Amino acid sequence: MRRSRYFLGAALAVMLCGTAHSAEIKIGEINSYSLLPAFTEPYRKGWQLAVEEINAKGGINGNKIVVISRDDGGKPADAQTAANELVSSEDVVMLTGTFLSNVGLAVSDFANQKKVFFLAAEPLTDAITWAKGNRYTFRLRPSNYMQAAMLVEEAAKLPARRWATIAPNYEYGQSAVAVFKKLMSEKRPDIQWVDEQWPPQGKIDAGPVVQALAAANPEAILNVTFGADLVKFVREGNTRGLFRDRTVVSFLTGEPEYLDPLKEETPVGWIVTGYPWYSIKTPEHEAFLKAYQAKYNDYPRLGSVVGYQTIKSAAAILAKAKSDDPEKLIAAAEEMSLPSPFGEITFRKIDHQSTMGAFVGKTALKDGKGIMVDSVYRSGSGYLPGDAEVEKMRPKE
Repeated sequence: MRRSRYFLGAALAVMLCGTAHSAEIKIGEINSYSLLPAFTEPYRKGWQLAVEEINAKGGINGNKIVVISRDDGGKPADAQTAANELVSSEDVVMLTGTFLSNVGLAVSDFANQKKVFFLAAEPLTDAITWAKGNRYTFRLRPSNYMQAAMLVEEAAKLPARRWATIAPNYEYGQSAVAVFKKLMSEKRPDIQWVDEQWPPQGKIDAGPVVQALAAANPEAILNVTFGADLVKFVREGNTRGLFRDRTVVSFLTGEPEYLDPLKEETPVGWIVTGYPWYSIKTPEHEAFLKAYQAKYNDYPRLGSVVGYQTIKSAAAILAKAKSDDPEKLIAAAEEMSLPSPFGEITFRKIDHQSTMGAFVGKTALKDGKGIMVDSVYRSGSGYLPGDAEVEKMRPKE
């Protein structure tokens, strides 16, 4: 039977044994480890570092945390099965994680049906906090809307009028293209959208896609592909001259997990969101970087930050609530502010979206490797709609 208040377990242990025995607070974590290791392995390292730091400082209200992790394989049904097992068999106090947007939506629906607190780490679809948002789901990373708004701020300055798009044909890609086109057209009514390419996620046939984009003769391209698809797209685009004299605006490409594999093929001058870990000089990030490098003898990826901050946020919510009751966790999380490697973030009450931001800059080549230059951190708080607009999009409780 689940404990309604986890600190009672520790108190009972003291009464029965006569000495203090730290209770374990179990947090469930689900992610696509086998499908997307480039992001999820650094992500795992990030949350493991967070667990180590939290427990070294006494845990949560004196109780150590344990993260019980499951691999969803990128399949929504498997993620729901894992969520059910974590809640019913492992007695976790909350769920965290997920990567793909369709998987995140599946776990969010489970959380809503079963009344379990869920902190979504990575899925970027706007639906998870708006159209399909629910009381039990919060999200850490800046959404498609937020990243699109940051990119549009730069893209709208370009002289290009003819635009084409390429994105993976599932929830994330569809959501990203839709919101970018909406925001861009609002700022630039003169824009013409001349082509859309929708390769299946993880299965891009880059040659025909690049050929179709070139045939549409756009002046600029929005790219939403990532991972292995991005590598194939860039390679074919370079070979066929697709990017010559064309600006590309790209979600996520500046993240090391996606930029590093491009190596010397990295196209120069793309406007991207990403994570230039080597040029962030804030005290918060330098402390995180030092701890991460000391533990792993490696540099962090964006996944590392997301995993780290997911568990730090989960622990802060549990500590404030002093309970594992979902309603008390919700009350603790709403409007809660806490530190992160990118500075202070807040989980908004209106839609449960955090104000964690992103870095916007341009791609460049240095010593045969892709980097981000001219990068600026954009706080998420400046790129979210107001309460009145959110209320129109989000279902009533």
